[in-house]
Amino acid sequence: MSGDVRRAAAVRERTAVLGRGEVAPGAPVVAADDAGAARGDGVFETLLVLGGPPVRVVHLDAHLERLARSARTLDLPAPDLAAWRELAVGLGADVPAGAEAVLRLSLTRGAPGQGPSGLATLRDVPAALVRARERGVRVVALTRGTPARVHAGAPWLLGGAKVLSYAVHTAALREAARRGADDALLTSTEGLVLEGATSSAVWAAGGRLLTAPVDGTGVLPGTVQRAVFAGAAAAGVPTGTDLVPVERLRSADAVWLTSSVRGVVEVTHLDGEPLARRPDLTRRLREWAQG
Repeated sequence: MSGDVRRAAAVRERTAVLGRGEVAPGAPVVAADDAGAARGDGVFETLLVLGGPPVRVVHLDAHLERLARSARTLDLPAPDLAAWRELAVGLGADVPAGAEAVLRLSLTRGAPGQGPSGLATLRDVPAALVRARERGVRVVALTRGTPARVHAGAPWLLGGAKVLSYAVHTAALREAARRGADDALLTSTEGLVLEGATSSAVWAAGGRLLTAPVDGTGVLPGTVQRAVFAGAAAAGVPTGTDLVPVERLRSADAVWLTSSVRGVVEVTHLDGEPLARRPDLTRRLREWAQG
């Protein structure tokens, strides 16, 4: 039996509503006029759950902290993190040993006059994400359409918040697929590397691990990227941030995309050209990513 089939068979789909508890996976949970559904007015987090015993919701604290930061950026009421923690742990509690699941937490402004709404779902890890870990990904550079530092003076652009309105990100992934790639690397109008469409970009150069800076750029602070850099620092590997032209990645020692469910994924090609790969470094990054 393949790993993908085993995962699909092992994870039981679950859905829960904050303050209400678990409901049937297909039950109605969002009002038709909920601002999250109607306008994408809300925030979310996607987490990896590793089966137990004991079950582990990976980087739960970091995700809850980012959920709270994103809520502040959108002027949403501060979420009750203890309630969200209880919901997350409870929903993932029966993921069995050897299995993985995707836990998604969504907080919306809610329906008019009703206040915020919270929703959590537990689903199987998509097979395509598992394959990406094994094979790596081919990426194309696509412009975000704004200067690198535009977010410094424009907080209404919601830079650094993980908002529900992901239409641009998914459109970038469709464009990447049209160009024969698996993923997109977003760049500024100056051609500077920012982040993946749904991930952080990390590269090795000059004996250091680097990523794009968060301040002023609108880049989402990555939970896995942060864990990787913390592990690297503990191991004596220098880390840092830099805004570099996309061409600089072609001469890097290795390039990765990091995200919560995929973890650390090698970038094998950039705009059709092969990149250097360091399987030894990839193994270390994956160890650090678990925290």
